[in-house]
Amino acid sequence: MSNIQKAFENGKAFITFLTCGDPDLQTTAAAVRAAAENGADLIELGIPFSDPTAEGPVIQGANLRALSGGVTTDEIFDFVEQLRKEITIPLVFMTYANVVFSYGPDRFLSACQKVGIDGLILPDVPYEEKEEFLPFCRKYGVDLISLIAPTSQNRIAMIAKEAEGFLYIVSSLGVTGMRGEIETDLASIVEAVRQNTDLPCAIGFGISSPEQAKKMADTADGVIVGSAVVKLLEEHGKDAPSYIGEYVKVMKKAIG
Repeated sequence: MSNIQKAFENGKAFITFLTCGDPDLQTTAAAVRAAAENGADLIELGIPFSDPTAEGPVIQGANLRALSGGVTTDEIFDFVEQLRKEITIPLVFMTYANVVFSYGPDRFLSACQKVGIDGLILPDVPYEEKEEFLPFCRKYGVDLISLIAPTSQNRIAMIAKEAEGFLYIVSSLGVTGMRGEIETDLASIVEAVRQNTDLPCAIGFGISSPEQAKKMADTADGVIVGSAVVKLLEEHGKDAPSYIGEYVKVMKKAIG
């Protein structure tokens, strides 16, 4: 069984996202600890990239702050290796194809295995192009996590049947960011996924309030929150981890 599935063993999973190095790696480590201690079941760690096409202004800002601070992919691997001495919940990287290509896919996935990364999300790699990365993921036991968007429609079955780890269901068209309302018919997407795989599915993009999280968790197996957490880092900087811990606690309680 994939280590990622452990995130879904204790009720609905709460998944959060943090950009590594925003504002520095020490703060990222404190934020990861705070999230894990307060109920996060899985944490996505963003490797910053200069052109994060799937991200809205909040996470774009985090990428810029991290890159301005000089963080490198090598430093992030070292950081995760240290983090793994105390953090046992599943960890996945979320980044872009260019980051993996420039590092070298074999070298990148080998390092993922070495430091204890369980999965990889590449939002700019469509299903049809995943073969450029999948052999390396399989070689080193790292799940390549697939995304399903509202526009996937007749591709849902195809994507779900070959999915690994969990299915990341994108709630809305457009980029990441907090939204007042989510109007996509997510129930029908989740139903199509469940007809084709036993893997859990989690909904992300646009979720920020406990009420939204509860509604999404009633539909899917888990909820993913990124921008609302990153916004706390933007507002509070190095003091953000305590705020993140409180936020995670409230959100985890909301989804039961």
